[in-house]
Amino acid sequence: MGQGGGEKRHINVACIGNPNCGKTTLFNALTGSRLKVANWPGVTVERVEGETSYEDTSITLVDTPGIYSLTCYTIEEKVTRQCAMDDEIDAIINVVDASSLERNLYLTLQLLELGKPVVLALNMMDVVEERGMEIDMHRLPELLGGIPVVPVSAARRTGLDILLHGVIHHCEEGMEEYILDYPQEIEEKITELTAMMQVHYPSHSSARWHAIKLLEDDEEVKQEHPISVAHVVDRSYEKEIIQCKYAHIEKVMGEILFYKKKKAASTDRIDSLLTHPLWGIPMFLLVMCLVFFLTFTVGDALKGVFESGLDMVSDAAAGLLEGMGAAGWLNSLIVEGIIAGVGGILTFIPNIFILFLALALLEDSGYMARVAYVMDSVMGKVGLSGKAFLPMILGFGCTVPAIMASRALETQRDRRKTMLVTPFMSCSARLPIYVLFSQIFFPESSALVAFSMYVVGMVIAILVALGVNRLEKGSANDSLLIELPEYKRPNARTIRIYVWNKLKDYLSKAGTTIFLASIAIWFVLNFGITGLVEDPAESFGAMLGRFLVPVLAPAGLGMWQIAVALLSGISAKEVVVSSFAVLFGAAGSEAGMGAVVEKIHLLNPSFGPLNAYCLMLFCLLYVPCVATVATVKKESGSWKFTLGMMAFQLFLAWLVSTVVFQVGSLFL
Repeated sequence: MGQGGGEKRHINVACIGNPNCGKTTLFNALTGSRLKVANWPGVTVERVEGETSYEDTSITLVDTPGIYSLTCYTIEEKVTRQCAMDDEIDAIINVVDASSLERNLYLTLQLLELGKPVVLALNMMDVVEERGMEIDMHRLPELLGGIPVVPVSAARRTGLDILLHGVIHHCEEGMEEYILDYPQEIEEKITELTAMMQVHYPSHSSARWHAIKLLEDDEEVKQEHPISVAHVVDRSYEKEIIQCKYAHIEKVMGEILFYKKKKAASTDRIDSLLTHPLWGIPMFLLVMCLVFFLTFTVGDALKGVFESGLDMVSDAAAGLLEGMGAAGWLNSLIVEGIIAGVGGILTFIPNIFILFLALALLEDSGYMARVAYVMDSVMGKVGLSGKAFLPMILGFGCTVPAIMASRALETQRDRRKTMLVTPFMSCSARLPIYVLFSQIFFPESSALVAFSMYVVGMVIAILVALGVNRLEKGSANDSLLIELPEYKRPNARTIRIYVWNKLKDYLSKAGTTIFLASIAIWFVLNFGITGLVEDPAESFGAMLGRFLVPVLAPAGLGMWQIAVALLSGISAKEVVVSSFAVLFGAAGSEAGMGAVVEKIHLLNPSFGPLNAYCLMLFCLLYVPCVATVATVKKESGSWKFTLGMMAFQLFLAWLVSTVVFQVGSLFL
């Protein structure tokens, strides 16, 4: 902690906690918008710093990736441990989920042994109260060596000043060495190893913690502190040390937590069905089917309002431009290019809203953790860690953060395999494609047809992972160790923020990527070798599309317009829909999209439901959007892997679509 004469004191504080404990929400509440984002030295994991102050002290807060333990395997776990041990960090705010205190305290005990000042932020105390549980706030600090324990609610922004006061006061007083009661044999070895550390590294600030890690046979600590300990450490004592910590946690919980059993019993009753070895997966599919039923029924009821509004805007713009005497090409660009392209995407906002709302409710209630648990055995059989399904679930929202979530996997092999299969999970950008073509060509069963895309994507992902595992001659992977939180009533503010952020991203994309793509598509469809053309069949777009028609024809997609739409979809998957609106001169409304069918049939009378289904399959499986490709390159660190992945997905999309079309043509 720095302090100069008359100058404001300054301290550096790390926010550390388990995943999903509300750590980042608390960090944002403390720092507001004063954030700085950069990569940790040597790795691609972002570190986020924020500034705040309390009384006469300025504070730099460092947000870290969520971890369960300071014994680390993944990239994110390593950078959090690196931050906790950094001599520049003056204190640690250990953020814990008060409603899952038992799980969180294992990391707390490890942080206490580091010897740095630790303040325990009991987050989500409002959830504890809602569940009718009580925590003894006087006894808990006593059992944790007298550290400050501050109840806070990051979502409601309560307890923040008290927390900062505790951090500053604890920094001034310093941290007394925390000694956990280990068995005599282990304690003697820790004492001896601590003395050795102090001899070899006299200025070391956490000699006891490093002695414990040496006793656990921690590879990273052994490499960083190469001292001969063979005469002390005859084997790894990690199992016994872990057992001691959990025994202490059990003692702590027995003395400070009350009225938990009733709530846990209700959670167990629900889990007996939702996590059942036989019924767990069917229940997940049933839940997702219900989500898509709501997405279509409720979303379509609202979609009509947006379509009517779009028709009014389109007609008004056309009338205004005509009244102003605007050139025909400008009228076409604005009405048939920009309004049709961007507007066609905006009409799907109700469907996107319902999907995000449903996913947010499932995640915040605690159900999504159960889905990962249920799928663990399946993932293990195809050679993937159970953790791999967590990024895949994120893929239902957006593939970019899903790819980034692969950092939680322990090996480069697992990370790359997960990156390969995650794009097969249908992201929200593909939903407008499914909605459009399922409603046009399968009006009686549109929700079921769209839902089938999500199922096909999951099945393809699992089969590809299995195939890669067989080629690598791998075996079943380790099981997933995951804490299943108790079910809770979703927090309205959390849901609102989640849904708004997703919709904001969707609208932002409509105003940037899709806007520019719509203009670009209009130009390639209205200009040719001779300049401005009246017939799009003579345009540059048609030339490029015809070049690809022979390749796409076996998959039932032998129209140059479809080839152009698929190419444009690489910028963003929603652009496929806006491209169809521009290519066929439709405004995006139901009547406009009905005109698309008429024009398609006029150009290709044989184009029917089977062709439309193959088109949806191709959009599901082919090259992901540019943002995803860039993320894969960044996370994998290899252009060879990234380009190979793109080529594989493109070939797989063509192969699956072709097989479905050729086989389906025999029966339809």
